[in-house]
Amino acid sequence: MKLSTRLTVLLVTVTVAVAASVGWYAIAESSRANVSTLDSSINSVIASAAGHPNSALNDALKDAQLHHLDVSLDVVEASGSVLQITTGQIPLLNSPNKVNVLASLRAVTTASNLPDFRFRSVDVGNGNYLLVAASTRGITSRAHQLLLRTVLVGLIAALVMAILARLFIRRDLRTISQLIRYASDVAGGSIDSAPPTVHGSSDIRELHTALGDTVVTLARALTIEHKSAQTMQQFIGDASHELRTPLTVIKGYAELLEKNDVPEESRRSALQRIAREVDRMDNLVGDLLFLAEVHEAPAHANERLNVSAVVSDLVKDFATDFPDRRVESVITPDLFLMGRPDFLARLVANALNNIRRHTNEDAPVQVVLDESTDLVLRIDDGGPGLPDDLLGAPPERFRRFDQSRSRETGGSGLGMSIMANAARAMGGSMTTSKSALGGLSLTFSFPRGEVPTT
Repeated sequence: MKLSTRLTVLLVTVTVAVAASVGWYAIAESSRANVSTLDSSINSVIASAAGHPNSALNDALKDAQLHHLDVSLDVVEASGSVLQITTGQIPLLNSPNKVNVLASLRAVTTASNLPDFRFRSVDVGNGNYLLVAASTRGITSRAHQLLLRTVLVGLIAALVMAILARLFIRRDLRTISQLIRYASDVAGGSIDSAPPTVHGSSDIRELHTALGDTVVTLARALTIEHKSAQTMQQFIGDASHELRTPLTVIKGYAELLEKNDVPEESRRSALQRIAREVDRMDNLVGDLLFLAEVHEAPAHANERLNVSAVVSDLVKDFATDFPDRRVESVITPDLFLMGRPDFLARLVANALNNIRRHTNEDAPVQVVLDESTDLVLRIDDGGPGLPDDLLGAPPERFRRFDQSRSRETGGSGLGMSIMANAARAMGGSMTTSKSALGGLSLTFSFPRGEVPTT
């Protein structure tokens, strides 16, 4: 069903519902008022007869004639017989009984044996009762007529609403049809086509703008997806190569251990080499999983981190583990940023671990944490550093700058990528440069977080 048809049906339905509600309320109120008037007439006759049994019948009859009340007067005698005094325009066909009389002494009521009538009775002495009844058929008839008029008015209003709806929303619906065709073209691959020019209500113009922005974002996302697919293919190739090497080594030594004539020393050496390769694969898989987690994490985590405390603890641990190194730290206290504690700890730990692996045991280390516009963490070492042509360049996965040492020490080639991605996940950045100590300088810049109030 088209939108125009659905809108028209909706408006017509609402109009009919409103008309039905108003009509029902009007009919109910009208019937209630008519019943109240009818009950007042019955009570008026009862009041004229109450309190003086000797003249009750005459007084009741006079009151009914004086006010032209359309009521029936019946006397139910002590014996149960019924004497009809007068009848209204619609006569009381069934005779009332003692049960009817006793049930209606206090208020006007109805009974199943006296259908379409309301009645009330009063004691007129000697065990006799006067019953005053009035027909409700007139009220029912007027209610039916009002119902028919309400239905007719509702249908006319629905028809008028359908015509007005078509007239008022025709231009907007035409514009929506154009936007639908444009969206269909985009879905079919014509993502570079320009959106149609629209005229209409502000909602339609906002829809047009939102659709155009969506297409632009989609085009940008497709471009990024294409680049990501190419990067992923390269990444899968590199990862498979990195895993193939330790698996090949493990397979070779496993075949060697299957032989019975292998010397004990060679057997121990083979088992040690297998263990190293297993550790290397474990580290590689762990690094890959961490990189995947970093990419899936939100850009800014809502957690304030005391960077000063985290960096200070890790530097102290590093200095304790390697007492031969000269470790200098200049850490400004109580510096905070927004991020995840595991990302920050992994970033600093990777930087220090790279120093441990790729520098001499006595190479100096300097860690500086300070702030200006941004929070800046700089980690310098006195090692061999990076080649000059790679300083400042974005890190590449599985890029090793000393192949023999990296494989020997179990490096996965992902350390620089892990640090750069962890910094980016916390809204920061990482740059590499020549250190004043002669080796590598890693500089991490982050937007500052709010200092918590005490």
